[in-house]
Amino acid sequence: MCRTDTLTIPTQTIVPLLQFNIRYATHPGQTLWLSGNLPELGKNKPEAALCLGYVNQQFWQLDVPVAFKAGLNKLHYRYLLKGEDGQWVAEWGNDRSLSAEKDQDLVLVDTWNYAGSYENAFYTAPFSQVLFKRKSLKQSKQDGVQASHVFRVKAPLLKAEQTLCLLGSDPALGEWSTRLALPMQKTNDWYEVRCKLDNQQQPIAYKYGVWDLLANKFLHYEEGENRELFLSPLPKRLVYLHDGFARLPNTTWKGAGVAIPVFSLRSHNSFGVGEFGDIKLLADWAARTGIRMIQLLPINDTIATHSWIDSYPYAAISAFALHPMYINLAEVAGTTHAKQLRSLRKVQEQLNALSVVDYEKVINVKLNTLRDLYETMGNECFASAAYQTFFAQNKHWLKPYAVFCECRDRYGTCVYEQWPRYAQYNEEEIDQLFASRKTHGSLGFYCFVQFHLHCQLSAAVQYAHQKGIILKGDIPIGIYRYSVDAWVAPELYNMNWQAGAPPDDFTAIGQNWGFPTYNWARMQQDDFLWWRQRFEQMSNYFDAFRIDHILGFFRIWSIPTHAVQGLLGRFVPCLPVLAEEFWQRGISFSVHRFCQPFITHEILLDLFGEDHFWVREQFLINDAQHGLQLSPLYDTQQKVVQYFDSLSADALHEKVKNGLLQLIANVILFEEPGSNHTRFHFRISMDKTSSFRYLDKATQEALMPLYHDYFYYRQDSCWYREAMQKLPKLKAATNMLVCGEDLGMVPHCVPDVMTQNGILSLEIQRMPKNPNSSFFNPADAPYLSVVTPSTHDMSTIRGWWEENRERTQYFYNHEMKQWGEAPYFCEAWINRSIVQQHLQSPAMWSIFQLQDLLGISDVLRRLDPREERINDPANPRHYWQYRMHLHLEELLIQSTFNEGLREMIVAAGRA
Repeated sequence: MCRTDTLTIPTQTIVPLLQFNIRYATHPGQTLWLSGNLPELGKNKPEAALCLGYVNQQFWQLDVPVAFKAGLNKLHYRYLLKGEDGQWVAEWGNDRSLSAEKDQDLVLVDTWNYAGSYENAFYTAPFSQVLFKRKSLKQSKQDGVQASHVFRVKAPLLKAEQTLCLLGSDPALGEWSTRLALPMQKTNDWYEVRCKLDNQQQPIAYKYGVWDLLANKFLHYEEGENRELFLSPLPKRLVYLHDGFARLPNTTWKGAGVAIPVFSLRSHNSFGVGEFGDIKLLADWAARTGIRMIQLLPINDTIATHSWIDSYPYAAISAFALHPMYINLAEVAGTTHAKQLRSLRKVQEQLNALSVVDYEKVINVKLNTLRDLYETMGNECFASAAYQTFFAQNKHWLKPYAVFCECRDRYGTCVYEQWPRYAQYNEEEIDQLFASRKTHGSLGFYCFVQFHLHCQLSAAVQYAHQKGIILKGDIPIGIYRYSVDAWVAPELYNMNWQAGAPPDDFTAIGQNWGFPTYNWARMQQDDFLWWRQRFEQMSNYFDAFRIDHILGFFRIWSIPTHAVQGLLGRFVPCLPVLAEEFWQRGISFSVHRFCQPFITHEILLDLFGEDHFWVREQFLINDAQHGLQLSPLYDTQQKVVQYFDSLSADALHEKVKNGLLQLIANVILFEEPGSNHTRFHFRISMDKTSSFRYLDKATQEALMPLYHDYFYYRQDSCWYREAMQKLPKLKAATNMLVCGEDLGMVPHCVPDVMTQNGILSLEIQRMPKNPNSSFFNPADAPYLSVVTPSTHDMSTIRGWWEENRERTQYFYNHEMKQWGEAPYFCEAWINRSIVQQHLQSPAMWSIFQLQDLLGISDVLRRLDPREERINDPANPRHYWQYRMHLHLEELLIQSTFNEGLREMIVAAGRA
């Protein structure tokens, strides 16, 4: 219901009228609302927003008498759309502002700013702060025109020597003479011109054009039909027209990027692992080759066990702290304390000579050396103004992080539940620990390290920006189960669930990441404060970011803590299948038959062969009512894994363990806890289980449509609402360019939500989203997208070429349009052709793993492409230790390769 209460206006003030008009073609049930900074507009509180009135299919309108006070005449406002389902969508941006005079009526004619408009991407940080940061030519300012109308419009892709101009049917608009067109002034993001219209006839036709400031002449009109103005001039009335974006080509800008983890960089100055300082060398190379973006993997601290397991960059113990392995010790020591590092030269040379990262050795040497430097430099650091500013700005996460790290190291575990002290986070106790130590004591070490990491990364970012290069970061979907974040606010997470992914191209048993899932209902209570702080922290270093597994914002694959494999998960939230739906479809439904592992002698023989007798005696029981059942000692996957972990590792034990895990997953449905046999969820890949195969054909045929509906149709509206509650607010937390990793089982609603919010999609040639396609053609990519031939979770172009001969042959003949038999190895010309396919794509960004770019050179490519792979998602214990085989200094002087790559990028219009 629209708010229609009468506004109370102070009688002693001259009260002008504000009339708001918004162009928006609504659907039945939708309403438009206004929120602003003035008391009459609800003081920016959504719950106090005012409802506009419907005028026609194009406009909604609202008249508001406003009592302006001296010094309080700055108006900020925005429009909101309320859907039929009660859900709110705010228009994009926060730049609707103007100054008002107390004795003048204002009529505002606005255009809804759709978040998905291509042009909005060009006002994000990478473009406004780096890529498009240039000095526009100075224009002479308009004389004090007693204006009746102010025209405002945006055009982000104009050249520095261009501006917009206005012309139209009114004499004040030159009566369509291009010589008399009115050049517009650039004010922040808007082009503006003030004019006094004379013609009382309505409508006035007008249009925007492009004006050359150097030649002082009209170039061309915007596209489309003439615009029309129906508001004639009146005394003491000023009309503001916000016309959105000029109708100019908006897909002409394209860029190229390189993707590589920081730990994979190699320079002569690094210490067995890539460091933040090495980003400067990579930026030098990027600038030389025409590359505009550097994409990195997560760089947060992952030190949980002080072992190589911590090499996994997506298991951060803090969503805010940086990883100490990326620090450069020489920069910390400076010239004053450089002598403390002399004894490390030999070990540095040894680690730099390795082909991969020795994570444990690197982190141990660095942490021990940093402790020595802290002893001599700590007090000096804490006294600096730079550190004090850093601490004040970051103490909300830095103090609990420091205490967490000290407890982890003192008690030998990050499982905080096992700590004898501080097992439960108490903010007052943490504050007292810092207050009682003049220089933070031993806690200060962790603050000292984070400060230097911040300084070194900030310097690298600034250097890259000076070179015209932007940085793109990576936001992991989860947090480590025993992390600072979970310790500080466990109520924000569902600790009885594990996040993961259903079976996909990477693994047939699904993925179990072990992270707790998010308690979104609780997070929404403080307007997603933790997420907003996380994004804001990331914006200190990055211009753009990739949302890892963006599908998790729609629904997350949730696995019970008693399970190991992703197969035993289900989507949350999710509308269940009701028990009566089975009976309605003529299915003879049994909770036990459908929800318990189905075991027969034949299945045991198939899984365990000649060992099936021993398995039956050791791990099963024979129930009088239901036959063979798993023993309560081994009836969950966790129990099975724990049992076999206590035994010696051999082929038999591995075979039996995997067979039992498969047996436990041999179900058709999961019963929803607490539903008393009324609500159920299908097990993913149900039709591939032996339990399903043993059903009669009629039951199979009745189940499949229900299964298909459950996974692919009935959830769409639920998942759409979930995403729209989160993503618009989180995107608005910063001005970074947002890209989504939208791979896997993609619900139908995902592309629409991402398009509505202007979030770039990810398009991978080898992972088409159309199930009827073998490959994705980069030429079919939408403009707001990133195209890439491979990611860190995949083999490189060369590695993939050798994996599946049949698939490679198909690609060679149908995607590359080549005749005959495909070469066995991915020769340089093949690699180059695939890179060119992606460079020529209409997508805004074409991003390549460094290995794929080096693959176009017979000279620079690595000998064995299998050594180029960064991660194998099918292996939960993968060691992340890939390093580039060349030094960055060496890559910088490869003039033939660099010039050739630049020519390819320039020819594709991406330089």
